[in-house]
Amino acid sequence: MPRKTHDDKNKRGGRGKNGTGEARTPRPKPKIDFTLDALDFKNTNLLKTFVTDQGRILPRKYTGLPAHYQRQLNRSIKRARQMLLMK
Repeated sequence: MPRKTHDDKNKRGGRGKNGTGEARTPRPKPKIDFTLDALDFKNTNLLKTFVTDQGRILPRKYTGLPAHYQRQLNRSIKRARQMLLMK
């Protein structure tokens, strides 16, 4: 009796996480064209580019910032929220 081969092992069938069967569109990365001194809680226009519509802070995977500057970004966004400069 011949052995079963798994030719379609790498092929993904069925529906994905979103349930539509379509590929997920990647989130656009924000353009980094600022000096890193501008990561201040008073610079809300810049900080809003790193926050989603629901108010979540984008992770490093999407921002492309080094870890040190991602932590600085998180700190400044949280300070701006505390001072009611942004939601």
